[in-house]
Amino acid sequence: MRRYIALMKPRIIELLLVATLPTLVLAERGWPGLKVSLVTVLGGALAAGSANAFNSIIDRDIDAQMERTAHRPMAQGLIKTRTAFLFATIVGVISVTAMAIFTNALAAGLTFLAILMYVLGYTLILKRRTAENIVWGGAAGCMPVLIAWAAIKGSLSWTPIILFLIIFFWTPPHYWPLAIKYRDDYEKASVPMLPVVSTIDHVAIRIIRYSYGMVFCSLLLIPIAKLGSIYIIVSIVLGALFIFEAHRILDRVKKNVEVNAMRLFHGSISYLSILFLAMAVDILVF
Repeated sequence: MRRYIALMKPRIIELLLVATLPTLVLAERGWPGLKVSLVTVLGGALAAGSANAFNSIIDRDIDAQMERTAHRPMAQGLIKTRTAFLFATIVGVISVTAMAIFTNALAAGLTFLAILMYVLGYTLILKRRTAENIVWGGAAGCMPVLIAWAAIKGSLSWTPIILFLIIFFWTPPHYWPLAIKYRDDYEKASVPMLPVVSTIDHVAIRIIRYSYGMVFCSLLLIPIAKLGSIYIIVSIVLGALFIFEAHRILDRVKKNVEVNAMRLFHGSISYLSILFLAMAVDILVF
């Protein structure tokens, strides 16, 4: 059982679901119903788990070569490929079916699309072919906010689109620092992550650009979603800290000082978690 849970990469699922419940609160402008909340959170977790399992199957050769991922079940041959494929398929079908039955067709369709985007778009097409893999492939990780909004509203609007863009611009500054640390691993596995094919100063500049885009979208959400002082203050403070850390990487590169990129990686997780928590608290308080 532990092997199958590991196949779904639960730590990644936790990060994807950070935005789900606050988005439900924002869409409802208050506490959402228990049924829709449970179905959306669990359905989203299963969908992400299915996509991650397919990714583990397809990328087992890459994972086996990388120190960071060599412990994964498929990389170690602990689960048969056919069994893992069947498991990933069943989990994906359950997630989409649950969303269709207990929420609505749009939410179910977006859930299915999210799985396809990650498996086909990122894993099969982009990851091994382009340094922009995490930029466009990372769009699959933005889908939970669209799914959560659709589960409540049955439609989409500018608010979930801005939420999508926040996570879209957040993904490269979140992932590229990790790729900097494990650059040698990715190079050994022939995965063209940006730090493998470009200089670190170029990567740092790209991180800064996406960070500004992320912060801009986080502030744009204020008038679009009609958010109040709690979110305004938190988004400004968090945005300033994030941009400072992004510039700090470039500054250390220019000074030829060792870059502690993981500081931004861990900070980016806190950023996203606190930002979306502030959004939910703002709605519930005001």
